Amino acid sequence: MSESVFTYAAPGLKFGRGASGEVGHDVLQLCRGTTGGARRVLLVTDPGVAATGHPSRVAEAVRARGIEVTVFAEARVEPTDASLAAAIDFARDAGPFDAVVAVGGGSSIDTAKAVDLLLTNDGELMDYVNPPVGGGCAPTQALLPLVAVPTTTGTGAESTTICVLDVLAFKVKTGISHARLRPTLAVVDPDLTMTQPAMVTASAGMDILCHALESWTARWFADFDAKQPEQRVPYCGANPIADMWAEKSLALLAGSFRRAVHDGSDRHAREQMALAATFAGLGFGNAGVHVPHACAYPIAGRVRDYRPADYPPDEPIVPHGMAVVMTAPAAFELTFDASPERHRRAAELLGGGGEPLPEVLRGLMRDVGLPSGLAEIGYGAADVDDLVEGALQQQRLLATAPIDVTPDDLATVFAASLEHW
Repeated sequence: MSESVFTYAAPGLKFGRGASGEVGHDVLQLCRGTTGGARRVLLVTDPGVAATGHPSRVAEAVRARGIEVTVFAEARVEPTDASLAAAIDFARDAGPFDAVVAVGGGSSIDTAKAVDLLLTNDGELMDYVNPPVGGGCAPTQALLPLVAVPTTTGTGAESTTICVLDVLAFKVKTGISHARLRPTLAVVDPDLTMTQPAMVTASAGMDILCHALESWTARWFADFDAKQPEQRVPYCGANPIADMWAEKSLALLAGSFRRAVHDGSDRHAREQMALAATFAGLGFGNAGVHVPHACAYPIAGRVRDYRPADYPPDEPIVPHGMAVVMTAPAAFELTFDASPERHRRAAELLGGGGEPLPEVLRGLMRDVGLPSGLAEIGYGAADVDDLVEGALQQQRLLATAPIDVTPDDLATVFAASLEHW
């Protein structure tokens, strides 16, 4: 029997220039139900974002409303189980808190989600990580209100139920997924993205692009087997509401992505990218993502020596959006036959002029200065089997693909992604 129901959920949303200056008001509304003495908030950010001054300005806006703010500014770019554990320990020692505010990219927001989860629920981090890597436990207690203030345009973390992390012992990127992790309020202020460097804009923008493309091409919700209410997960497959957000996001990207990378001072392009990221997050946060994201996790988790421009140089890293798009052209070649009309429509929305979607993607990757393929970031043919093994651990994502993905399919995708031009 086929599924006949799809679900949709989203955080509260405040969008616009200057919106981050109102976070104090927003937090006060969320904390009105607390009892006892002074209200206390934990603000989570990372060192790079802290250096921009954005978190301190948000903190002062919250303090101006009579709320005590404790700042944790050591979130790691591309969080690991170790970095999340350190943030959780800090929060447990510094608490209790009445709310959590995250200011930064997906790394800061995901760190705040993990902290919120473990401040309010028993156990340790790995108890909640998705199986087969972790225990897959669901939270039993409500989380504190979480206000997410993104400073990058891409991850959609302010809209989603996912916390992504690298598990160091297994050299794999995975996540925690539950509806209670979705932020209570997303405050999207395009002015905060003006400090995004070019490569960060390019990589994060590719995350927007793949969010929209993967949710748009995901398995249709009615093609899944019927589920009982308690069996339904946040990623329910492509559906009419998620489709609306994905289409709009792709259209916005077509007109703003290249301009935002090459002229970071273009305020209109930055605003359009912020809207595209928000729309993509509202779409894929319900429909889900599939093959490119599943392949991205081992690409990022097994990095050796690659250090991209505009990211911290102290350790190797493949930024998430870059890792995702590396396999996207080959992945959409793989899925084309499942829905040719959707792949053609996506290419059209991106301004492809009749080119197939994989070629549109390769052209965009070149134009914004991304690596030419997996070989440029340190992988070769000998790594394909290891990458396939890592991707196969992402069954939660592969289940959303419009085809049944085999190990041979993944091997073909990785091999075809070693060099794009």
